[in-house]
Amino acid sequence: MGLNCKMASIFSIRSQFIYDKIINWFPGHMAKGLRVISERLSNVDLIVEARDARIPLSSINNKFEQIAGRKDRIIVYNKADLADDSVQQPIIDAFKQYRNQHVIFTNANMDKNVKKIIDFAADKHKQDPSRYPFISVMVVGMPNVGKSSLINSMRRIGVRKGKAAKTGALPGVTRSVAVTSIKVLEDPPVYLVDTPGVMIPHLPDPESSLKVALTGGIRDHLSDEVVMADYLLWRLNNFGNFGYVENFKLSGPTDDINFLLPVISKRIGALQKYGEYDLKTAATFFIKQYRNGKYGKYTLDDITADSLNNYFVNENNPDKQVSLSKNQEKKLLWNKKREKRLERWKRQGY
Repeated sequence: MGLNCKMASIFSIRSQFIYDKIINWFPGHMAKGLRVISERLSNVDLIVEARDARIPLSSINNKFEQIAGRKDRIIVYNKADLADDSVQQPIIDAFKQYRNQHVIFTNANMDKNVKKIIDFAADKHKQDPSRYPFISVMVVGMPNVGKSSLINSMRRIGVRKGKAAKTGALPGVTRSVAVTSIKVLEDPPVYLVDTPGVMIPHLPDPESSLKVALTGGIRDHLSDEVVMADYLLWRLNNFGNFGYVENFKLSGPTDDINFLLPVISKRIGALQKYGEYDLKTAATFFIKQYRNGKYGKYTLDDITADSLNNYFVNENNPDKQVSLSKNQEKKLLWNKKREKRLERWKRQGY
């Protein structure tokens, strides 16, 4: 029996992760960015939509589906070096079958696959040079999926020049649609337009929002770092990945985040006044290790044949999405009105 099997046999894992809050993050610059993207699409020949390979379904923004229409588009699953390689072909096949969309998996260091994106754009010119004397490409995607890093890689490979787009580990680094284009190929001329990361206005369920947050798509302080760390622990245990046990010198695996975080705090010296454990810093450290690939390559979405069929045939029905969004808007509006009433009553001394 392997080490992971032995460990799994001596402690119990929660059968499900209980969390009922949907983390929504859609600041004003995203709404404006989405509007400008829609307005400028008429001047674009190709859309490159970047998504996160760790959450291939949860990083789909259906707003892009609506505004893209029939515009030529290539789907690029970035950060593939942090995701499970075995799900790539099922994803490629599913998007071909259900949406007739071309999918590429890549990361900033996979020059071969990044070049495929440039070649895809250049082929449009070759097919009809008079119609496409140059190719204009718009890069879109949710926050922190690596759009700017992808642009810089394409520029480095295509014209052998350095960084053109600002990059960062925080979601929302790019806050406006670029006015100028970035040349990534000389012959034929291919230009890219960077855009801000645009979050789904209404994430469909609590776990989807946790997946997006855990992979860095939502600012950590909006998501509750301790909850994210707890979800990460639960997922690692379910994957049978107990690397954290050795990493933090535990006697065995645990399913209790309230036990793990003080241990991490002590090991990294994250202490507050009077020697109290800084659990938030410990949680952030644990999450950062996952994001940097410390605990291996894992895909958080379920990519079985049944789940893919369910997503494309049932859950991803546009009418259902619109209905769900309207219901969530009503709920959010009702909650805001309720909070205002409570504040008013408090001021009046009730």
